[in-house]
Amino acid sequence: QVQLVESGGGLVQAGGSLRLSCAASGSFVRINAMGWYRQAPGKQRELVATITSGGSANYADSVKGRFTISRDNAKNTVSLQMNSLQPEETAVYYCNADIAIFHNFRRDYWGPGTQVTVSS
Repeated sequence: QVQLVESGGGLVQAGGSLRLSCAASGSFVRINAMGWYRQAPGKQRELVATITSGGSANYADSVKGRFTISRDNAKNTVSLQMNSLQPEETAVYYCNADIAIFHNFRRDYWGPGTQVTVSS
């Protein structure tokens, strides 16, 4: 079984920074793309950032220039550095990964989420 676990969420003041991390564990052959999503109360889950296995990153327009996604393939982790946080970015942040658990079988996995609260 593959598991993703996020860490690093918490309370931060507007304009502050947080760094989220996500670690994959279990039995798998390869982790392909990874990403971060967020969901605020009453809203749909939205893409924040993704990163390919080769390190190519893409960002939502709203976070471009402020957030940085990175990964450590040796440690099976992905991180999200969030700077200049705004109150409207309060949400549960979820880690996502496209993982091949054995040859010819790959699927999406999700972490349970970590709460990020940005105070005004």
